[in-house]
Amino acid sequence: MKTTFRQIAILFIVTGSLLCTNVQFNYGQNNDTLKETISFLPGVSKVERLKSEVFKDKYVLFVEQPLDHKNPAAGTFKQRVFVMNVGMDRPTVIVTEGYGAGYASMPRYREELSRTFDANLIFVEHRYFLESTPSPLDWKYLTAENSAYDLHRITELFKTLYKGKWIATGISKGGQTALIYRAFFPEDVDVTVPYVAPLCKSREDGRHEPFISNFAGTKAQRDTILDFQKRILQKRATLQPKFDSLCMANKYTFNLPLENIYDYTVLEFSFSFWQWGSPVNEIPGREASDNQLFKYWIRMCSPDYFVNNSSTASFFVQAARELGYYGYDTKPFKGLLTIKNTKGYLTKLFLPDGSEFKFDKTLYKKLKKFVATTDKKMLFIYGEFDPWSSVKVDEPKNGNVVVMVQPGGSHKARISNMPDSLKNKAFETIKGWLSE
Repeated sequence: MKTTFRQIAILFIVTGSLLCTNVQFNYGQNNDTLKETISFLPGVSKVERLKSEVFKDKYVLFVEQPLDHKNPAAGTFKQRVFVMNVGMDRPTVIVTEGYGAGYASMPRYREELSRTFDANLIFVEHRYFLESTPSPLDWKYLTAENSAYDLHRITELFKTLYKGKWIATGISKGGQTALIYRAFFPEDVDVTVPYVAPLCKSREDGRHEPFISNFAGTKAQRDTILDFQKRILQKRATLQPKFDSLCMANKYTFNLPLENIYDYTVLEFSFSFWQWGSPVNEIPGREASDNQLFKYWIRMCSPDYFVNNSSTASFFVQAARELGYYGYDTKPFKGLLTIKNTKGYLTKLFLPDGSEFKFDKTLYKKLKKFVATTDKKMLFIYGEFDPWSSVKVDEPKNGNVVVMVQPGGSHKARISNMPDSLKNKAFETIKGWLSE
């Protein structure tokens, strides 16, 4: 069964110039004119229809992008994009993913703003992740500015099809990417909704550790977590062999000795615990056996996070160069660790061999100033006990920039799981912006 949509303008390349032509389209699986339309967009290739349980049309495609948007001679790469179509008369949400986009291919996938506002969805995989990785690999082109230009180009392409209001959104690093995109191209979209988006000022920012020690949860809960971490370190004689066997069985490889990785996995535990909002009452008590302690610890904080893995290198290059990250507080564990300190651990554990990056605060300053001075419509969502909330954006001075914090929330904070009063306020705020 075919569905007829309004006339839309399509860009064709004709003798090196762009010609705007009005045509009538019927979209359906047997006569997929939308697929053909997308295929004609400049730089678009490999358009394939995907199964979807929630969208009438869903596609995956690639957009050719300059490696360096200010130096076209540097070459190009292909960036993966998913397009999920509701209708030309609907708003469009562009997801500014900070990592790989593989999960967007799932037939049931739909982001909450697209669902709430019955909007089209453009999902953009970040450069240097999964199928959007250039070859050969040159880290100098992996910059926040280039990622913003990637999004700008894709938005320009699809605005030739989708003429309604546009919302940019992303989660975590994707939320940070949404903020970056708005700061570089403030007029591209009408609304920006970053979820749990950090704004770090240095490679090891320094604000996460005191947040975990003094703010996350209650004092009793923090004491319970600290006691558990100390017990794991105190039981090293019996737990280290289990840890080593696990790592060898899974063929994990690290840049430091296993006893050091043991330490880092203990230090990471409290960050991971609060980031994902885990229940404190599930932490094994003092009567627990070594096996119970070990199984819980590894389930909550696996050492595979510290594996020397090329698939995560792109993220840590960005963290080391521009985006920043967190550190660890070793003071509560004096005399229990095999490492002297954790300073520079990103370089030791995660960065590609032989790579050196100096952290540049230019991006942090640009984003901080943008949030403080912009009148663009932006809604930031955070979780109260998420360690990343220690580096959330400052409370804005302009009424068009709104910050909402989910009480007791974690890195899983979304509008749909907020208390009704906040949820309704958030959705009504966006609805009002879209109606202007």
